[in-house]
Amino acid sequence: MDDGPFTPAEIAYLGTQRLGRLATVDAAGAPQNNPVGFHFNAELGTIDIFGLHMGDTRKYHNVQGNPRVSLVVDELASIEPWEVRGMEIRGTATALDDQEPPMASMSRQIIRIHPQRIISWNVDGSDPGPHGRNVP
Repeated sequence: MDDGPFTPAEIAYLGTQRLGRLATVDAAGAPQNNPVGFHFNAELGTIDIFGLHMGDTRKYHNVQGNPRVSLVVDELASIEPWEVRGMEIRGTATALDDQEPPMASMSRQIIRIHPQRIISWNVDGSDPGPHGRNVP
C-alpha cells in the first residue's frame, strides 16, 4: 500500500502520538488553534481530525469557509540532552459528515487534511534534524 506523502519514519512517529494542535482561520481572518485528536488515514494518505462534537466546533465551521490549515504534532523527547521532535503538516482540509470515527465515542464529523507541505524534525533517528518538502 502506498503511504502517500509521508515517509515510513513520519508514519511511525504519528502512530506514537495522540494529540496535535490544529490551526484554522475564520471568515474574518482570525486564527484559531486547538488541541485535537488525529488519525493517520493510510488508505488516503491524509490526516483525519476527530472529536466528541466535531460538527458543532468553530474549527469545523472554519474549515467549511477556509480550507487552509496547519497541524503541529510534537513532543519534548528529552531534557538532558535537549531534544524536541515533531511535525507540521500544512494543507487543505475538508469538513466531512457521516464518516466512521476511529473510536465509537467520537462524532461522525471529521476534518480531513490533505497535506501540501510537511516539515519534520528529529523523527527519523537515522537522519536527524529538520526536513521540509512540498507534496506534489
